[in-house]
Amino acid sequence: MRGAAPTPPTGVTYEQDGPLLRIVGQFRGLVSGPRDLGVGGAELDRLIARQREYFAGRGEAVEWKTRGHDHPADLTERLCAAGFVPEERETVVVGLAEEIATLRRPVVPQDVVLRRVTADVDMHRIAAMESTVWGADWSWLADDLIGRVDAAPDEIAVYVAEAGGEVVSAAWLAFREGSEFASLWGGSTLAGWRGRGIYRALVATRAALAVARGVRFLHVDASDDSAPILRRLGFHAITTTTPYVWSPSQADPSTPPLE
Repeated sequence: MRGAAPTPPTGVTYEQDGPLLRIVGQFRGLVSGPRDLGVGGAELDRLIARQREYFAGRGEAVEWKTRGHDHPADLTERLCAAGFVPEERETVVVGLAEEIATLRRPVVPQDVVLRRVTADVDMHRIAAMESTVWGADWSWLADDLIGRVDAAPDEIAVYVAEAGGEVVSAAWLAFREGSEFASLWGGSTLAGWRGRGIYRALVATRAALAVARGVRFLHVDASDDSAPILRRLGFHAITTTTPYVWSPSQADPSTPPLE
């Protein structure tokens, strides 16, 4: 499940730099590699610096996505030395789609409706909800989801939970053609609607669709809030993932230049 969706969203391009996949054109760049990069020492430092300098030239931030079992073992130390800053660590969990889909579905409040959406206006409503949840500008999410639906509608399924015409939660399911795995993303819920079964209902709904599509396993990069819920639903922790982010605004003059 490393790397990126088979079909890049509209406006996004994939590039290869040695062992790394570089994704360009999103709200921030993304770099992902195999479990073992196969390089170390000064060569790894140069590889890291190239990514930083590439996105510096674009005036954009970049996320280097790491996993807890990646090699070399000093990758994260070298990322920090190059000016990358760790964000919140998440737990990678995996579950059997059929088991999760057949669990007793939670009963959501009577005034809440779950539905699949594809229209641009709904993606903007989702982004507005996320902005409220996180207290930050998540308008970029609308463009990201619109681009994914436009480029490959069979590779993503977006759901909203609505109450009184308001989006109170949203989540999506990303498929990988030729893989037994699919990924669950999103699930943020407005504060006043948490603890009422909406998140679990969205998980079950997406699991049922995954089973219908022949998917065997579901994968989630789970926050500390979501991980306990997902474990109770039958997911199992297998590793951790931590994004290391560099942005032009946090550039340090002492950061070593590209050699």
